[in-house]
Amino acid sequence: MTVPDQVRTRVSGEIIATGVSFEEYLERFAGMHCELVGKDVIKMSPASLKHNSLMMYLHSLFAAYFELRPIGTVVIQPFTQKLDEVSPKREPDLMIVLNAHQNRLKETYLDGPADICVEVVSPGTEDTDRGDKFVEYEKGGVGEYWIFDPLRRETLFYRLNDEGVYMPQQADANGNYTTPLLPGLLIHVLTLWQNPLPGLYAVGDAVKAMLG
Repeated sequence: MTVPDQVRTRVSGEIIATGVSFEEYLERFAGMHCELVGKDVIKMSPASLKHNSLMMYLHSLFAAYFELRPIGTVVIQPFTQKLDEVSPKREPDLMIVLNAHQNRLKETYLDGPADICVEVVSPGTEDTDRGDKFVEYEKGGVGEYWIFDPLRRETLFYRLNDEGVYMPQQADANGNYTTPLLPGLLIHVLTLWQNPLPGLYAVGDAVKAMLG
């Protein structure tokens, strides 16, 4: 492995090492907020306060849901998703893995597609989240891909159709997004942009109310 004398820069971050295998990446870099693209290790852009707050809220929402309805697991980054041998090894902000696919969860990475990948856009990751990762997750069989952009207050929900193509999904008239993968869970879009976001107890009460 060699580190370039003059670090090159990509839109999503800096290349900090080259010529790295997947095994070496897991051992040395996977816990450092990096991703493996080809054999290049990319140091991702720093997350903003809005990004971190939204991540914590979503993690609390999914954790409460799975505690009351234990049909899957929520995995928060840094945790690597290996779609196949050649695709970039990404660390989605959040991954949902349903019970039917728990065998894909290894000790340090997900060996196959998540049922849902969630990316929260930060400055510098827009092109990667909306472009490269969209193509990779679609091709790799990730069931749903959700993109949340706190700066623009934009939510994008995509779901694979029978032909393996992502189709955009919309929230209902009340601003709630629902998915058949998580029965009973409501993602209220306007709540995502509150400041401050609901805390742990409020999230728990909300999920209880959703599930009756």
